[in-house]
Amino acid sequence: MVKQLRVFYVSQRSPNEYIDSSLWRSNLLLALRDLEHDVYEFDYDWGNTFKNLDKTDPMQAAFIQKNRPQITRALLKQLREENGKKKFDLFFSYFYDACILPEGIDEIRSLGIKTVNWYCNGSYQLNLVEEISPHYDHCLVPEEFRLEDYRKLGAKPIYFQEAANPNIYKPYPLELEYEVTFTGQNYGNRAGYIRFLLENRVDIKVWGQGWLPKIKEKKSLLESGKNFLNRFSSGGLSTFKKIPGLFSMIPERSVPPEICGGVLSDEDMVKMFSRSKINLGFSVVGETYKTNRPIRQIRLRDFEIPMSGGFYMVEFMPELEKFYEIGKEIVCYQSKADLLEKVRYYLAHPAEREEIRLAGYQRARRDHTWQKRFGDLFAQIFPD
Repeated sequence: MVKQLRVFYVSQRSPNEYIDSSLWRSNLLLALRDLEHDVYEFDYDWGNTFKNLDKTDPMQAAFIQKNRPQITRALLKQLREENGKKKFDLFFSYFYDACILPEGIDEIRSLGIKTVNWYCNGSYQLNLVEEISPHYDHCLVPEEFRLEDYRKLGAKPIYFQEAANPNIYKPYPLELEYEVTFTGQNYGNRAGYIRFLLENRVDIKVWGQGWLPKIKEKKSLLESGKNFLNRFSSGGLSTFKKIPGLFSMIPERSVPPEICGGVLSDEDMVKMFSRSKINLGFSVVGETYKTNRPIRQIRLRDFEIPMSGGFYMVEFMPELEKFYEIGKEIVCYQSKADLLEKVRYYLAHPAEREEIRLAGYQRARRDHTWQKRFGDLFAQIFPD
């Protein structure tokens, strides 16, 4: 059993800075504390840091050049002060190149503190961490097919899959009021699948960024406390256009507004998993569906929904077989036609659906908690 560790923790609150969410804190920080490690959270106002990550965009690059040294100085100052009071064993971050200078990581290591960086966008945005990754003791990588790419950068990757915190993601005793739902952002090929189900008279509802018509979407995001003008002024027009959902009404991403909802709070999202007979998931990332070799990756939802007691149906990828027994713990589809056939089948067979839902819940609770992931990781990097 690993001893209690003193951890210097650094991360944004959520993977998406445009909505009011504490997803990473709920999953990562709280799970570390559940394991009774002594976790110190870096106290810092990130401002627009995580809205300016693309070094190839001139406006963002100018922001990064000025901002990154400031973060590095503040972080090292705070870390040295706290390390002087009680030595840290581990520096744990969710960082992009835009967040810290490589020499800052080197200095942390020189203090005898082990350094790890968790990053879950390497499937299609590995370039955003290529500079800092070789400077960490370990990079935690959930995309199995990217491990060799990290090694080519000179980094030391550890295959570290996503998970969910069972204290946050749990079933609620709510009525099954929706036939089929999807909770998540409107991008990539998702709207095409949603429209296909609608055309075939499937009762489906969607929640999240980009589904509402753009005027309503702007209002929804503003009501969540996000200021579009600040985004525009800090990043310029090129980054303003990247705000999720702003241009949701382009034809390939439009769906009837009556089936759309806005962004759910973290708690309401988890409750939605209990309110839905079938919860959908998608595996293709970004716009790669337009290519001959679309990139697929395992996502947080693949663990959040089963752990919340939801019946889960997701686009198949072989890596999922490492974590679930397909057809018995979750259900996978491989095309629009296959999805439609399975949706109709499981809506018509509630007993089978319930058996799979319960098995998926039990598997997620047993094997796919962040607490277990961290326990296994620390046993590996802090051997007796």
